[in-house]
Amino acid sequence: MSDRIDAFASAVEMLAALRARRVSAVELLDLHRRRIERYNQALNAIVEPDFERARRDAGTADARRARGEDAPLLGLPMTLKESINVRGLRTTIGMEMWKDFRSEHDAPVTTRVKAAGAVVMAKTNVPQMLADWQSANPVHGRTNNPWDLARTPGGSTGGGAAALAAGLTPLEFGSDIGGSIRVPAVFCGVCGHRPSETAMPRSGQFPYPPMPNAAVVMGVQGPLARSADDLELALDVAAGPEVGEDVAWRLGIPPARHQRLAEFRVAVLPPIDWMPLDAEIAAALDSVASRLGRLGCQVKVAQPDALGDHRQHYALYLTLLSAVTSSRIPAEQRVARLQVMRTRDDEWSRALQRGIESGAPDYIAWIAQREQYRAAWRSFFREWDVLVAPAFFTPAYPHWDKPWPNTPDSIRKTVDVNGTPVLEELGLFYPALATLAGQPATAFPVGLTRGGLPIGLQAVGPYLEDRTPIRFAALLGRELGGFARPPGYDGDRPEGS
Repeated sequence: MSDRIDAFASAVEMLAALRARRVSAVELLDLHRRRIERYNQALNAIVEPDFERARRDAGTADARRARGEDAPLLGLPMTLKESINVRGLRTTIGMEMWKDFRSEHDAPVTTRVKAAGAVVMAKTNVPQMLADWQSANPVHGRTNNPWDLARTPGGSTGGGAAALAAGLTPLEFGSDIGGSIRVPAVFCGVCGHRPSETAMPRSGQFPYPPMPNAAVVMGVQGPLARSADDLELALDVAAGPEVGEDVAWRLGIPPARHQRLAEFRVAVLPPIDWMPLDAEIAAALDSVASRLGRLGCQVKVAQPDALGDHRQHYALYLTLLSAVTSSRIPAEQRVARLQVMRTRDDEWSRALQRGIESGAPDYIAWIAQREQYRAAWRSFFREWDVLVAPAFFTPAYPHWDKPWPNTPDSIRKTVDVNGTPVLEELGLFYPALATLAGQPATAFPVGLTRGGLPIGLQAVGPYLEDRTPIRFAALLGRELGGFARPPGYDGDRPEGS
């Protein structure tokens, strides 16, 4: 069977093979299971397998095809981030206090992919409380990057990105409030899409009652894949109103603004003088901009005027992020987090303190400030179609042990950027570019460093026009080569089989 389908084929290609009866859903599931058996021990990307139920679902998919039925994802094996609830499977978010919790319901995204015929075969690893760009926790252990096992695959959808890069799954859904889709995507050399804030349901994560919460802003759920075309396929399946709103609301994401790369009006984020950026990522950004210009695109260094030097924008993001994420943890941990912040005297620490200390009137005022940035993006995208920017300030970096809850020492951890130690927490800056205002952003690979690690960028798009940055990433990927396989993952069968 492996000669009829490549484990690194795109989800679109796998579905075409299923429709053409070149492969069955059971065979496709077995292929991925063999690869998981061979490669997952070293990667630890797949942490909650569900192969018995998946095999039944694959058999059902084959029976439906035999009857002439079809559905957008019928028979496609896939994975979900561990934090996304699947009935009967554990949702621990890496926390020992929830290590035995099994969900009694499916998240909206789970319901939608199953309704589209997908075979959910497993869940993938995350950091504790989804609060790190590493994916390590005391429940499931540490996930390694397929490009270099000594480095992080990113977080918090790190297990999913690693599984995609190693050919263990063709499609994944994760979540993103601090770059948790985009950072793993660029660390592992795959694609990831942070949807517009209201384009998909945001409920169904964590071991909590499955209720929406309109006050929780910026966080979204969205797809990761090896190709941008797969991102659009996944978005088509999962996009739609939140639970309760679907009685009346319908979502009609418009077509991409252009179908030819040369037609795109491309803004490139200006250098930020106080924000470090790895020299190879900066060079890749310049190279992509030059390439786009040669291909006929209108290209210019530009950004919404309201962003200015980004300090106020970033401070507001940190404040809202702190308010939202602190609401997830017990009161005693919020006190401990606040004590950590008080050990520091810088503008970013003060922004985080505000998010914990302030009350409801302050929160309402912050939301009003956020709306000013949302208006600025609307105005900007009347002139431009996408804004291309880094997704993170460095390629994948080496693992390090981080205690939970964070301590003053751990939260001041530095990573190397151009030979200079830079606070790891500044990594939130580039994800915040799209996150604060709820803009869609597509992360995509653009090449490798001299040391052989993936380099990726993000394309920020106009609100609720998610197809535009996805289509841009797809067209650019065809020019640049798109996803590249990490070395050492070609075999489809376990040793000795």
